[in-house]
Amino acid sequence: MRSFVRHYLLALQFFTRVPVTGRLADWVGFSPAMLLASAAHFPGVGWLVGGLAAALFALLSWALPPLPAAPWVAAALSTIFSVLLTGAFHEDGLADLADGLGGSPDRERALDIMKDSCIGSYGSLALVLCVLTKVALLALLAQYSVALAVAALFGAHVTSRLVPLWVIRTLPHVGDTARSKSKPLADGIGNAGLLAGITWWLAAMALLLWLQPAAPWPQAILGTLLALAWMWRLLKRRLQGFTGDGLGATQQVSEAAFYLGLLLGLPA
Repeated sequence: MRSFVRHYLLALQFFTRVPVTGRLADWVGFSPAMLLASAAHFPGVGWLVGGLAAALFALLSWALPPLPAAPWVAAALSTIFSVLLTGAFHEDGLADLADGLGGSPDRERALDIMKDSCIGSYGSLALVLCVLTKVALLALLAQYSVALAVAALFGAHVTSRLVPLWVIRTLPHVGDTARSKSKPLADGIGNAGLLAGITWWLAAMALLLWLQPAAPWPQAILGTLLALAWMWRLLKRRLQGFTGDGLGATQQVSEAAFYLGLLLGLPA
């Protein structure tokens, strides 16, 4: 249990802006092996980020006047809140990957572009379109049912943080491994880590089935799996492996696909 808590807190420290500092950080400690072990808790990070964002969405939906624009406001502000919680960690990966893959068909040149801290036209466009898509899908879900949108927001954050574990498991790490922030993940993830991540996800799905038993969750999961397949093929074909930016982009695309699959599964 102590190792579980330490690895979870390390995951929060690495993938969010949630303060794990001072004496708490000293107790948690750090090593490349611990960071690799913390990868199993990616979906657990989604529990916190998605749970807080969903709570804000519910609060805003209750507090705002019942006007047609209210779902858009709730969707936009909850998205902003989730970005503040993560420090735009995954959005940055999406932008960098889009700049790299859009900037050059050459693998090595694309990897070099992805290391540049400046954002280009491809990254800007990908970022704007992805955030706009997520906000629009959430607003549409809220117009159908606020309770369903709240549940979907939580479920999407957990599910979209599970699928990168499969990328880590099945593709090699590429790029400048020595300087990469995702260097510890180059060793892959074992069966125990993958099982821990799946356990986080199964617990979230059990909660969603209890809250919204009639919702088309299988279609939401199918949308996420299709997004994973597309991102996996893209990374395999263009880069012959994954980078930290590729994992962030996979999370963003999978989150949007979860909302879209859920909407498409709803009755007319």
